[in-house]
Amino acid sequence: MTTMTSTPRVVAGGVDTHLDIHVASALDHLGGVLGTASFPTTSAGYVELLKWLRQHGPVDRVGVEGTGSYGSGLAQHLQAHGVTVVEVSRPSRQVRRRHGKSDLIDAIAAARAVLAGEPTTVPKSHDGSIEALRTLKLLQRSASKARVVALNQLHNLVVTAPNDLRARLRDHDRKTLLATCMAFRVRPDDDTLDAITRFSLRELAHRVAHLDHQLDRTTLRLARLTRTSAPQLLEIKGVGPDVASMRGEVRLLRVPSGA
Repeated sequence: MTTMTSTPRVVAGGVDTHLDIHVASALDHLGGVLGTASFPTTSAGYVELLKWLRQHGPVDRVGVEGTGSYGSGLAQHLQAHGVTVVEVSRPSRQVRRRHGKSDLIDAIAAARAVLAGEPTTVPKSHDGSIEALRTLKLLQRSASKARVVALNQLHNLVVTAPNDLRARLRDHDRKTLLATCMAFRVRPDDDTLDAITRFSLRELAHRVAHLDHQLDRTTLRLARLTRTSAPQLLEIKGVGPDVASMRGEVRLLRVPSGA
């Protein structure tokens, strides 16, 4: 007589991520909902979420929304414990119009997308030198944008400044203009238009100088980290620390064979 041996029920997970709470779903291999639950976005919450998923059976894969933002910590925890994580997209507007917005619905949809084999993107690594480079590039981009904004505001103020002040500043090159504005002295009790304009120009010039120093410090760190993480990239003609670090944001730092 032939006996049938039962196989463990494989579980697919789906997680709708938020700032404070993650909503998870567990589905069987046929797409049946085994359960849903909410967990806090803390280390203890990640442990409980994985424990809860495994209570339903061996966990195959887990679809997580926002692995680059709210779901980053959970994705790292799951991967560290041997669970395959795939990044899933939020349901389309058409789906939400039909079914309404629900965290439970989104979590179940994430798990069903995993079962259907729709998402194939493996989340980026968010640790080690790759994440360090990504963090520095974020700081560099934001400082560069803020510097451009401050410079534009300073130049606009020069254009609209009182006549005498505008005539004094309008022909300066950028370096001289910044140095002149940084040296302005304004009495704290002087609220005339001329004084307020010079005060504003001085503050903007100091802001630009502060951002320049911040960018210099960031660039030094980028160069040092890139030299340590990917010295081969810097040996390629035309590739400096800034270009090499941009490559490092996208994928693991490596050089194609024969480069």
